[in-house]
Amino acid sequence: MAHHHHAPGHDDEHRSENAHAHDHEHLDWAELAPLLESQAELFTPLYEHALAWLAKEVTDPGLIVDAGSGPGVISGLFAETFPGARIVAVDGSEPLLERARARAERLGAGDRFATLTGDMPGVLAELDYPADLLWASRSIHHLGDQGAALTACVERLAPGGTLAVMEGGLPSRFLPRDIGFGRPGLQARIDAVEEDRFSRMREELPGSVAQAEDWPALLTAAGLHHTRSRTFLLDLPAPVPDRARAYVVESLTRTRDLLGEYLEADDCATLDRLVDPDDPASVHHRPDVFVLAAHTVHSGVRPV
Repeated sequence: MAHHHHAPGHDDEHRSENAHAHDHEHLDWAELAPLLESQAELFTPLYEHALAWLAKEVTDPGLIVDAGSGPGVISGLFAETFPGARIVAVDGSEPLLERARARAERLGAGDRFATLTGDMPGVLAELDYPADLLWASRSIHHLGDQGAALTACVERLAPGGTLAVMEGGLPSRFLPRDIGFGRPGLQARIDAVEEDRFSRMREELPGSVAQAEDWPALLTAAGLHHTRSRTFLLDLPAPVPDRARAYVVESLTRTRDLLGEYLEADDCATLDRLVDPDDPASVHHRPDVFVLAAHTVHSGVRPV
């Protein structure tokens, strides 16, 4: 089982926001890898701001662990942000880690980059050294007992080390509330379905524990102090570049494929038009397509 981040309408830039990895057991990560990589690259400005924020408090780390790294886009950004650090990308999917290694080589960081294949959080026990910074981007919520997972992450931190988790934020938006056909508010209704599916996904996870999603409190309970949170934006206004439009097309196509059975018939019909490249009103052609996303990072420090 691979644990990564959400991409479009599982914003998992590392996988799809809409899949919320509910179906991750059946996904072909080698096939999805190029898509996940391109989506993560689109979100690079957001990640860069988050890493710059972390870098103000995490100074000169020796080892950085990207837990649930996917194809390694964020791992590469860590290598660039912290040129003196060794980076370990951890993921359950070897095909995605192959891409992470290739990216590190392209960046000239191959000599200080390593990968570790296995399921979170148990695989972290295989790390050779404690981490000065452990990053988990939208990977903790795929684990049944999030509190226990955070505790396992903290155990792999060096004294004074930082754990940073990207969880929460706001649902992404791609279109105006009223797009000129169908009922206004389509994305809000999709969000409601997504929330229900996400809750079911959490309930069905092995060892699932219901917990209030107060991430600073969860980090404190796991033994950290100096907790803080900040939200980072990706704001790509209309008219968007081609790669952003491709992201929206893929996101809404996956929404239609994965959530169609849960949506009202009129909303399915609207989605059908939005993803039809032959329809002038589709997101392939609309001038009003944008990408607005907000992801929140929560961090805490292990006491010395």
